[in-house]
Amino acid sequence: MIYPKIPLAQTVVQLCKIKDIKHIVISPGSRNAPLTIGFTNDDFFKCYSIVDERCAAFFALGIAQQIHEPVALVCTSGSALLNYYPAISEAFFSDIPLVVLSADRPKHLIGIGDGQTINQPNVFENHILYSANLKLDLKDEHRLSDNEDLPIFKSIENKLERLLGLQQGIQSFNEDEINTALNLARHKKGPVHINIPFEEPLYELVENLSVSPKGKELDVKPSKIDMVEIDDCVDEWYLAKRKMILIGVLPPNALDNQIIDELADDESVIVFTETTSNINHPNFFPSIDKIIAPLDEDDFKALQPEILITLGGMVVSKKIKAFLRQFKPKQHWHIDEKTANDTFFSLTRHIETSPQQFFSAFLPKLNHITKSDYYDHWESVKKHRSKKHLQYLKEIPFSDFKVFNTVLKAIPSKSVLHLGNSSTVRYAQLFNLNPSLQVYCNRGTSGIDGSTSTAVGCAAVSEEQTTLVTGDLSFFYDSNALWNSYIPKNFRIILINNQGGGIFRILPGNKNTQNFDTYFETTHNLNAEHLCKMFGFEYSLATSEEDINTKIKGFFNKSKLPRLLEIATPRLKNDEILLDYFNFIK
Repeated sequence: MIYPKIPLAQTVVQLCKIKDIKHIVISPGSRNAPLTIGFTNDDFFKCYSIVDERCAAFFALGIAQQIHEPVALVCTSGSALLNYYPAISEAFFSDIPLVVLSADRPKHLIGIGDGQTINQPNVFENHILYSANLKLDLKDEHRLSDNEDLPIFKSIENKLERLLGLQQGIQSFNEDEINTALNLARHKKGPVHINIPFEEPLYELVENLSVSPKGKELDVKPSKIDMVEIDDCVDEWYLAKRKMILIGVLPPNALDNQIIDELADDESVIVFTETTSNINHPNFFPSIDKIIAPLDEDDFKALQPEILITLGGMVVSKKIKAFLRQFKPKQHWHIDEKTANDTFFSLTRHIETSPQQFFSAFLPKLNHITKSDYYDHWESVKKHRSKKHLQYLKEIPFSDFKVFNTVLKAIPSKSVLHLGNSSTVRYAQLFNLNPSLQVYCNRGTSGIDGSTSTAVGCAAVSEEQTTLVTGDLSFFYDSNALWNSYIPKNFRIILINNQGGGIFRILPGNKNTQNFDTYFETTHNLNAEHLCKMFGFEYSLATSEEDINTKIKGFFNKSKLPRLLEIATPRLKNDEILLDYFNFIK
C-alpha cells in the first residue's frame, strides 16, 4: 500500500481508520496533499471530491445526518477552511458529528506574508466541541545521527532533540489530541477541528508506515435515570390538568410506538409536533400554526399548559414561541442528554437523558390518567381548522399555498424529504405530511446557505429516494451543490420559484417600493434550466396547477438522470393568500 511519507499525516489517517470514520469529503489543494494521499490510497475509506468547501461541508453534514456517524472534511490551508464555517455552526447546534481536518503551514511561515495563510488554530472557537492544534513533525534530518556538514549549533541541537526525545513527545501529544477530538465528535455528537501543520515536501510516498498510533477510548459513563427526579415528575404530573408536549427536530424512530400511543391516550395531554419532528399519531397536533394563529386572549388562556415538556431540537413555529413566552407554563421540563435551551424563559428542569429513556422510566409509574377536557377541547378545534383548511384550498387561485398542497402529497411513501429553509419549511408546517416520510431541514441555524448540498449528501448515502423541496433564493445561492459526481439518478428537486425572497412580503411594512424589491425581497428573473443542462439534470417547468398535476405524475419514476421540476408562482399574490389563510380558518 502507498502512504504519505509525513508521519503526522500517517497518524491522522490511521486514527480515523481505527475510529471507524469511513466517509471522507476532500476539497482539492496542495497543503492537504499528504492527507489526500493517505485517505485515497486506502480502500477502507469512501472518499468524495467536492471543489467548493462550503458545499463540501454541507455535503458531509448530509451524510452524517443520515448515518449518525462522524464524517471527515479535508481542506488545504488559508481561506478554504473558513468556507466550512456555515456548516460547522449548523452541526454544532444540530448535534451532528463532523471532523474538520485542515492542513496548515508551519508556525514560522505564518504572519510573515507567506501565501495562503491565516490564523487557523481555534478558528471555530465559539461553535466547536474541541479544537486540536497539532505539532509539526521534526524533519528527517533532525532525527538522523550527527551530520558533520551541519553547523555546530545544529549538531548540538540534534543531540538535545535525541536526548529529550522531542519527536516521541510530539508524536504522543498529537495522538492524544487526535484521539480526544475523534472521541468527542462521536460521543458528544458535534463538530471538532483538527489543525495539522505540514512542511514541504508534501507529495513524497512510502510503502510502509513509520508510526503505529494507538486508539484511545473516551471514558463515557452510561447515563443513569435519576429515579428520585422521576418520582418528583410523577407527583407534579398528577397535579396538572393541562400538559403540553412540544417536539422539535428529531431523527426518525426517536420514540417507540408504545410510548407514542400512551401519550396519545392521555386526555390531559396535547402533543404538538412539527414537520421536522418525525413523530406521528392521529391524536397529535401537527401544523401548530393552524391551531395557534387564529386564537384570541381567552383561547390562549385555555391553551396555556401547567406543565410543558419539550424534546428535540429547534422549533420552527414562531407563533408557539410567542404564545409560550407570554402565557408561560408553571413548569417547563426539557429532555435532552446535552443541553436545555430556555426558549420560553420558564425552564424549571433539564432532564439529562434521551426522550426514549425518560418516558420508558416515567410512563410505567403512572397508574391513572388525570381527568381533564384539555385534549377533547383542542381536538375539536383541530377538526374545525382542518375543515376550513380544505375549504380554503378550493377557493384560492394558483399560488405557493396551492403548490405546496399538491407537491407534498406527491412525495413517494417511505422516502426522504429535505426541506429548504425560510418559506419552504414554514409552508410545509401547514400541511399534514405522509407519516412514512423521513423529514429533514437544517434548523440548527436556519440558514438558506446549504440546503441543497445537505440534501445531495443525504442522497449519496441514503438507501431511500431523496427529494429536496426548496425555494428559489436558497437553490440559486447553493447551486454549486450540484457540482459533483455523487448525485444518484433517483434524486429529485422541486424548486418553487416566486422570483425572490417571498417570506419578506409576509412581514409588516411597505412592500410595494423599489427599495423593498431590491434589498429585502431581492427580486430576479432567473430560472434553473441552464444550471440543469450544465450539471446533468432533467429539467421541466410548470406554470399552472394543471401543469403541475401533469408533470409530477411520472416525476419520481426511474430515470437515467436526476430530475428537477421548477414551478413558477405569482410573486405578488402569495403573501396575501397566506395571510388571509389564518383569518379564514379562525
